[in-house]
Amino acid sequence: MTTKERVHPAVVGRTVSIVGIGSYLPERILTNADLEKMVNTTDEWIITRTGIKERHIAAPDQASSDLGAEAARRALADAGISPEAVDMIVLGTITPDMGFPNTACFVQAKIGAKNAFCFDIEAACSGFLYGLEIGRQFISTGSMETVLVIAAEKISSILDWEDRNTCVLFGDAAGAVVLQARGAAHGVMASTLGSDGTLAELLMLPGGGSRSPTTEETVRNRLHYMKMAGREVFKHAVTNMTRAAKDALQRSGLGIEDIRWIIPHQANLRIIEAIGERLGVTKEKLVINLERCGNTSAATIVVALDELAREGKLQKHDKILMVAFGGGFTWGASVVEWDK
Repeated sequence: MTTKERVHPAVVGRTVSIVGIGSYLPERILTNADLEKMVNTTDEWIITRTGIKERHIAAPDQASSDLGAEAARRALADAGISPEAVDMIVLGTITPDMGFPNTACFVQAKIGAKNAFCFDIEAACSGFLYGLEIGRQFISTGSMETVLVIAAEKISSILDWEDRNTCVLFGDAAGAVVLQARGAAHGVMASTLGSDGTLAELLMLPGGGSRSPTTEETVRNRLHYMKMAGREVFKHAVTNMTRAAKDALQRSGLGIEDIRWIIPHQANLRIIEAIGERLGVTKEKLVINLERCGNTSAATIVVALDELAREGKLQKHDKILMVAFGGGFTWGASVVEWDK
C-alpha cells in the first residue's frame, strides 16, 4: 500500500447494506459495424483489442442527469422506498450536465427527493466505489439513514469521433444503489481507495476548465475531447486494480476462494483477463458485460451488478468483489455481502 492509498476496514458502528439497485442503458445501440462507417476501424480490430461489440449511446436531448434519474427511480422502486425518504444523493460522473449546479441536484429535482442534500464526485471510472464508501461512512456513523449513490455518464458527449483509439471504447449508462443500515447484516465489508495525481496526463479532458478555458483555439485544437495514452493506462490499471482487490480482501478477512463474483471495471477485456489471472480465478467468476456496453466509466460496475441481480445470479450472503480504475489516476475495491 502506498502513501497515496487509504484502506477502510469495516466501520465500528452500523453496518451498511445495498437495499435497492437499478440501472439504465439508453435505447440507441452503436455497433462496431456502425463505427466502421464513421472512423477508420473494423469490427475485427475493435473486438481483438478490446472485446467490445456494441455500446449504448444517449439521445441528443438526454443529459447525464436524465440517465441517472431513471436509474435512481428503478433503485428506489427495488428498495420500496419513496424519494422523500432519501437523505443524501452522491453522484459520480465525469460528464456533468454543466459546470454547476452539480448533476446530483438535477437528479434530485427530477425524482422528487426534496429532503436530500446532493453533491457530485469526480473520480472517473472509480466514481461508484468512491460514492459507495462515502455513503457507507455517513450511514455507519448515524448521520444519515438512507443514501442514494448514483453513477451516470454520457461519455459520448466528450468523445472525439475521429479518434479510433478512444471513440470505439465507450458508451453511455447509469446505475444506482440505495444504502441503509440493516441490523446484523455484513453489507459493505471493506474497501480500499487510492489515487496518483502524478499520472493525470495519461487520461484527461484538457479543455474547458480553469486551466484551459474555452476559446476558439481550444475548440480548434480539439481539447474538449478525452485524451488517453492507452498502453500506459493499461499497465497502471492492471497493477493498481490487482493490488486494490487484494487489499480489500485482506481488510475483509476473506480469501479469493470466498468470493462468489468479481465485478471489475469494464474497460478492456485484456485488462479483465489479466486481473483474473493475477488473482488466480477462472473466467466463470468474472462478471463481464463489456461486449454489450463498452466502457461506461463510473457506471460500469453498478450496471453489471444490477444485471447480475436481475438475472437471478445473486444469492443471499454471496460475497462480491468490485474493483475499478480511472483517470486521476484513481482506483478502488470493495467487498460486499449481498443481503437483499
